[in-house]
Amino acid sequence: MNKRILLAEDDSNLGTLLRNYLDAKNYETTLFMTGRSALEAFSEGSFDLCILDIMMPEMDGLALAKAVRNLDPVVPIIFLTAKNQEDDIIEGFKTGADDYITKPFNMEELLYRIEAIFRRTTGTVNAKVEELNRIGEYIFDNKRQLLTFRDQQISLTTKESELLDLLFRHKNEVLERNYALRIIWIDDNYFNARSMDVYITRLRKYLKKDPAVKILNIHGRGYRLIC
Repeated sequence: MNKRILLAEDDSNLGTLLRNYLDAKNYETTLFMTGRSALEAFSEGSFDLCILDIMMPEMDGLALAKAVRNLDPVVPIIFLTAKNQEDDIIEGFKTGADDYITKPFNMEELLYRIEAIFRRTTGTVNAKVEELNRIGEYIFDNKRQLLTFRDQQISLTTKESELLDLLFRHKNEVLERNYALRIIWIDDNYFNARSMDVYITRLRKYLKKDPAVKILNIHGRGYRLIC
């Protein structure tokens, strides 16, 4: 069965756009324009994940998250926030939020965060992510975090697997550095950027057995996986 998502967003244009996009990605998404209507639906139905805008009429996203947590202590919650809502983000994590994304955002970025949460919480994701991906002579199993070269297996860390998955999704294209940082590390600050450099170096080492596979530096922009 498709995962069911509760989307609470009072901007009808953005809400409709998000609902249609997630529906197209095989997530059964229901849109609510107020926090109160979202809470009523959650209390009466069953949802696998909640996406909550912080600023909403009648009941804001923080109050809604607290009420949802009282009904279900484990359902994943993603907050939609504005850039000037840093204090609200901290408060959101105190209520038990799993992640947040700052407006304006890329739809693919939101999708990646949703799939990452489902990997962590249920071990299941859309069929697209469950596929075994071929990278040159390597087989990449994102779900099991394994990279196989002929009869040799390499166990990847979560960050290594997430970064390789993102590179593979953009194979033979430029993966923008700041975009990758926001998706995997949430913040594109200097220290996270240095951390990503370390993971890129590790991935290059793992992939060096096939000379046709390369991770190129694209100066001033990011990386390109050639395979």
